[in-house]
Amino acid sequence: MEILFRMTQAMSVFVVIAYIYCKSPLFKSLTADAITARDRIYLYLVFSSLSILGTYLGVPVHDAIANTRAIGPVLAGIIGGPILGTAVGLTGGLHRYSLGGFTAFSCGLATILAGMIGGGVHWHLSRRNRSEHLFDPKIAFLAAFGAEILEMAVILIISRPYDNAVTLVKVIAVPMIASNAAGAALFMSIIRDQKNMADRIAAVSSAKAFKIAERTLNILARGINGETAVALAKIIHQETGVGAVAITDREKVIAFIGEGSDHHEPGNPIASPLTITAIQENRVLFAAGTRERYHCPLSDDCPLNSVLVVPLHIDNDVIGTIQLFEPKNRRFLNMNKTLGEGITRLLSNQLLLSRYEMQKNLLVQSELKLLQAQVNPHFLFNSLNTIIAVLRIDAVRCKDLLIHLSNFFRKNLKRANDLSTLAEELDHVNSYLQIEKARYDDRLAVEIDIDPSLLKMILPTFTLQPLVENAFKHGISHTMGQGIARIKAFRTDGRAFIEIEDNAGVFHEKEMEDGHGIKIVDKRLKGHFGSHSGVTISCVPHEVTRVTVQIPMESHAS
Repeated sequence: MEILFRMTQAMSVFVVIAYIYCKSPLFKSLTADAITARDRIYLYLVFSSLSILGTYLGVPVHDAIANTRAIGPVLAGIIGGPILGTAVGLTGGLHRYSLGGFTAFSCGLATILAGMIGGGVHWHLSRRNRSEHLFDPKIAFLAAFGAEILEMAVILIISRPYDNAVTLVKVIAVPMIASNAAGAALFMSIIRDQKNMADRIAAVSSAKAFKIAERTLNILARGINGETAVALAKIIHQETGVGAVAITDREKVIAFIGEGSDHHEPGNPIASPLTITAIQENRVLFAAGTRERYHCPLSDDCPLNSVLVVPLHIDNDVIGTIQLFEPKNRRFLNMNKTLGEGITRLLSNQLLLSRYEMQKNLLVQSELKLLQAQVNPHFLFNSLNTIIAVLRIDAVRCKDLLIHLSNFFRKNLKRANDLSTLAEELDHVNSYLQIEKARYDDRLAVEIDIDPSLLKMILPTFTLQPLVENAFKHGISHTMGQGIARIKAFRTDGRAFIEIEDNAGVFHEKEMEDGHGIKIVDKRLKGHFGSHSGVTISCVPHEVTRVTVQIPMESHAS
């Protein structure tokens, strides 16, 4: 009983060490999703020290040592795997062997085997996708229990004289099995509880950060300015519950919400050295209010005592900071520190996304203007020549053609929006067709067949005109006989289709590659409606070329 009592005392030291370890920075290696090579080095040092300490805290018994040495390699193997467990076991075993005694070799070997047992448990659970049980105290208890039974067997098999080995095992078996198994379970229980707490804090922080990101998504779409910064600061202040929140650009404060707002006024130049340093060096700075405090440069009566300054950046270019403050009567929580850093990363990503969307919209407008620029000169010159020719023989028709030409260019100039209806697109194309019919005279027939239910269907502006023009430019203009242009719009199998046909049948794949108009239309359709929409071209040589616009019915308003 005395041996069991003294070993229980030694085990209590391990429990204290476990608590201290969980409060140290080294514990972070166990809270990550994956253990890195550096983390394994830290774990090796921690658990090797435990193994050696277990030997030194042991109780001398008959030229041997009753000890808690197996706790270190067993836990190292369970947490870090077979290699780590074996390495810790080898270290602890060599140390025990160096101390001598008739059980030196057997106990050293048993320590190595203990690490291998822990590693085997890790391997087994990982293979069965049950890694969540690695920190289960019951698993640790059973692994240490089995390791100590194996140690007793190794002592009986290897140690000599045999009678001394039997006598020793009778004395130390129960205390060592009980203390090592219980110690491993308690140590693992403390680690598991602290790990679960860290996971819960991280989950709460992530939930708050995503809620803030969700609430600020529409705000940040307008960029950072005085109005959006105030709205953003209010949301962060509400969700985090900190004493105050400030947002700055690179030169001045643009929003301040919370305690101290009487003298921290928007529009003031940045005066805090912490903020200036954070911007210049693009790094997070934290004055916790203990060793390093926040000293307000504006007022000696400022209630704020601690601050977290996190740079806000786009593509590694610092555009400002987000700052979280706590007053003198409140401690700055680690959760809020982690939350503040996470919020800023999310907001930086949102700003980057907003900039990308803005640039994409500018690109769409540029592509639209490119299409218009391609059409206007080409069509204008042909139209004027046609109208001059008609003027000589039919002044009334000439007047109608001028009206159509005016209508065509007026719609071009007014089409600032990115979307239009099929009816608007057809009205635009009709003016184009009337002029082309005058140009080709009796050599051109136009057939239009439109499902009336699709007239309100939404399309990217300037979808049809480039496709119709392509039919004339690369098709009908090459025919010697009568040219026929057909425009159809219909729905089938949950999709809307618009077909533009010509009867020339002279389409070549190279025209698709070189034709910016068709490629831009296809790109804009896919960008608006998704990959299941777009433009396809089919051709039966010398018979028909068909350009088909395909749009999922659920993708548009009608």
